Amino acid sequence: MRITLKELADLVQGEILRGDVSVVYDGFCGLKEARPGDISFFGNERYAKDLASTKAGVVLVGTEPVNAPEGVALILVPNAVIGFDAVVRKYAVPKPLFRPGVHPSAVLGEGVELDSDAVMIGANAVIGDGCRIGPGTRIGPCSVVGERSVIGSDCEIAANVTLREGSILGDRVVLHSGVVIGGDGYGFQFVEGQHRKIEQMGIVRLEDDVEVGANSTIDRARFGETVIGSGTKIDNLVQVAHNVIVGKHCLLVAQVGISGSTRLSDHVTVGAKAGVAGHLQLREGVMVAGGARVISDLGPGGTYFGYPAKPMKDDLRTKMHLKKLGRLFDRVAALEKQIEALQGELEGGS
Repeated sequence: MRITLKELADLVQGEILRGDVSVVYDGFCGLKEARPGDISFFGNERYAKDLASTKAGVVLVGTEPVNAPEGVALILVPNAVIGFDAVVRKYAVPKPLFRPGVHPSAVLGEGVELDSDAVMIGANAVIGDGCRIGPGTRIGPCSVVGERSVIGSDCEIAANVTLREGSILGDRVVLHSGVVIGGDGYGFQFVEGQHRKIEQMGIVRLEDDVEVGANSTIDRARFGETVIGSGTKIDNLVQVAHNVIVGKHCLLVAQVGISGSTRLSDHVTVGAKAGVAGHLQLREGVMVAGGARVISDLGPGGTYFGYPAKPMKDDLRTKMHLKKLGRLFDRVAALEKQIEALQGELEGGS
């Protein structure tokens, strides 16, 4: 890549605060690792120290003034993260080109509905009987789409993805490698000394603009639907159990587990490694911190920490009290010694 400061400002729709408009940049990087020829960005106050010491040639900033080294050019943009994303999209290694067609090694079942001039089906992919696939959708090598599944338009199904039978995907859904949609829910009943499987006969429905990270799993419903609402983004290694309903524009971060029949309203965020028990309700705007364990209904709104998950101020108060326990034990021990000494004096005086 080669781009001048003036061209960069035009690309990100920003205002040059300082710098030579003719200087050329040939890379992009984070503040800490950047060199003089790199473009970087400042999108979070926690990286203020990195900004103050950066060696980047130019930094995209969302506010002014900022504490950047004197020789660093600055461009003011509405949103530094989005501005930098525009640079990455233009100059990073591109995704494979969309080449319409069905690879000769792909297997299509009976009654499959697709336009071979408008979809891209990769090598060794398997499309089951009665499936429907919308235009602009790509399905990667070795992926399997189960019978009677429906995939909307402009979806990206990476390599080695499994969609079990009857799954429904809206438009612009992205599934990364290793994702399994519609595996059986974890349903068993203990009868006569053994665990008997309860059939899982429902489906999974992903609404428009859902993205699911690598090796995540979303189980089919026991009956009815497991639903992921439009705009929701799911990280890698996330487990969503049967009959869960996730609202619109939620965020589920790495290694989250959502147990069966729990409902998340819109705009809920669940941090990394948090666990949510079954048959609960997380109401709109709830934020669950990483590592928390949710065992009761939450919200609406608020940030929750700990085990069991509680409002942030309550969790902080509990932690403060725990820190004081050592001193409290010492005081109790000292008081016990004083009492023992007083008892000895009283006994001696008698």
